[in-house]
Amino acid sequence: MTIWPPRREALRRPAYRSLADTVIRAVSAGELKSGDRMPTHRDLAYELGVSVQTVSRAYDELTRAGVLVGEVGRGTFVRAGPAETRMPYVTDRQFGSIIDLSLLKPVLAPLHEEAMRKALVDVAGSLPMTTIASFRPNVALRAYAEPALDWLSLCGVEASPARLVLTNGNTAAMTATLLTVAGPGDLIVAEELGHHTLKPLTSYLGLRLRGLPLDEDGITPEGFDRVCAREPVKAIHMLPTGLAPKPVTMSAERRAALVAVARKHDVLIMENDAWGPIHPDRPPTVASLAPERTFYFTSLTKCIMPGLRFGCLVVPDTFASAAANRHLVTNWMATPMIAEIATRWIADGTARRLLEWQKAALGERNAAAAGVLAGLPFQSSPNGMHVWLPLPPEWSEEGFLAHARLHGVAVAPGSSFCLTEPGRHAGVRLCLGGEPADRLELGLQIVARLIRSRPEPALLAI
Repeated sequence: MTIWPPRREALRRPAYRSLADTVIRAVSAGELKSGDRMPTHRDLAYELGVSVQTVSRAYDELTRAGVLVGEVGRGTFVRAGPAETRMPYVTDRQFGSIIDLSLLKPVLAPLHEEAMRKALVDVAGSLPMTTIASFRPNVALRAYAEPALDWLSLCGVEASPARLVLTNGNTAAMTATLLTVAGPGDLIVAEELGHHTLKPLTSYLGLRLRGLPLDEDGITPEGFDRVCAREPVKAIHMLPTGLAPKPVTMSAERRAALVAVARKHDVLIMENDAWGPIHPDRPPTVASLAPERTFYFTSLTKCIMPGLRFGCLVVPDTFASAAANRHLVTNWMATPMIAEIATRWIADGTARRLLEWQKAALGERNAAAAGVLAGLPFQSSPNGMHVWLPLPPEWSEEGFLAHARLHGVAVAPGSSFCLTEPGRHAGVRLCLGGEPADRLELGLQIVARLIRSRPEPALLAI
């Protein structure tokens, strides 16, 4: 039995939701393809025996969900299928009251606003002139090195000021690192399911990128070794501590094994530790195991506050000058005003207090998520900012994303993070920090109900 066009008697109440659901299933089944023109509102209403308003509302919902697109003077068309440069999160608030589980961010509360207000007052009363007057990074940022090194020590990295580059967060550090370790045409390897900005960034820089196979402990040393044996690899990018869509924290043994392969083939290492010290009792950093070849970067953005875009890049001694120059031409320097606030917080203990608060808040949210998702094969970490939820075979990522949007929830698709063939890691990332606790629980309940369902209109209509 075909799904499209739908039969009048197959629609359930409310009819607009059932019609929208049918379109999504038809797209998932391949009966409606990207670029197909949809019937006019009036024609489809007449065919189904419903009002034009019902069809219009269904089309509106599908347009907001990203399944359809309207073109003035031409009609409405299917706009489904994975996009190469799609970001995993909702890029605007056009969805109104949607529960946003797509954007990875820490939990925020009134104490964060209070801390920032106090910091701004304190800075206004004792602002160093270099913060607003210096145009030289080594002058403006010199005073911030010592607090930054203290924070790095908390992260498990010991470094000297000569090896430190202060940045506006992890993306700036990643960009400077890639420019330092490789040139156009060079090969970078990374987790086959990893950081969503790495793929477009390497493409923009003219670098080749290849995914490495994963198991329950992260990147496999055997897979890494095989790629290196076939052709030269400049660097490996890794997310060893819970950051990847599958929140896996590599064991100490796995980290040591990957370092051994990197040394064997003279491969540089990029250790992306965006969450910093938020995971308790984590194994030693890769940078501590191989300081001679590891570019380590972290920031306060995820573990303290989104607006506090201040990060640290630690580089091997032999690359210190090159990395500083690459950062200079791409970012010039970390924003002194933000660096001033961040390092004051490190020095006076505010950053540590906010870190401990964040650990506790995320622990509570992970416990709540585990209760809602009980019985489903989800993956999480005790203080992680997200949950990974594999999709059963009957759900396509596109179909599930669209259904979730229709039911008021935005989630991040696994395809946004995947460096291998589509569908290899079919699943969704559910972020725990961006919404108030009650909205988070409601969003998780909706997702759990949908994933336990079969993608049939009778089961999914509300």
